[in-house]
Amino acid sequence: MVDLLLFDLGGVLVDFSGVREVARFLPVGTSESDIIERLSRCPHSEAFGRGQLSRQDFGERFVRDWEIDLTPERFLEEFRSWSKCLLPGAVELLASLRPRFRLAALSNSNELHWERNAQDLGVPDLFEVAISSHQVGFTKPDPRIYLATLDRLRVAADRVLFFDDLHQNVIAASALGIRAFRVDGVEGIRERATLERLL
Repeated sequence: MVDLLLFDLGGVLVDFSGVREVARFLPVGTSESDIIERLSRCPHSEAFGRGQLSRQDFGERFVRDWEIDLTPERFLEEFRSWSKCLLPGAVELLASLRPRFRLAALSNSNELHWERNAQDLGVPDLFEVAISSHQVGFTKPDPRIYLATLDRLRVAADRVLFFDDLHQNVIAASALGIRAFRVDGVEGIRERATLERLL
């Protein structure tokens, strides 16, 4: 039995363009995989995502270390916009699931992208609870972020179905007893939801 459906946001329900945007500032020919790898090791992005850096400190450090030809202030304006929009069909899919399940979101995010998601896109309004890593001080795949989420939602791990686009996040959730699936966008959720007889 499943009580709660838990969703990642970027790449699952929200169009997040970070890799594409960073590529604009790097030498021609820098591959997407190289950017993803470097972002995953970037201490400033990680600290900002855990709520341990102010936006100003993050902007200054990111621009400096990535050698981006923008002022920190201008970069932060660009950075905020990387959370683009809800993917087509996201609102409708959630609406079709809401009558039967509790819905929540768990995202590796930061204060600027969360501000964009909340104020401009209305993402938190689609869920009973929406949690960002910068609010709890941990990022996926750290087990503590999942445990904090389960505690806040007052739900047992084995009553949760979790959808994320990153393999390591799915593995970490599964290790705690959460039924977790890697999906690609709204259609990926829909396919898995159909297989699990959620729709």
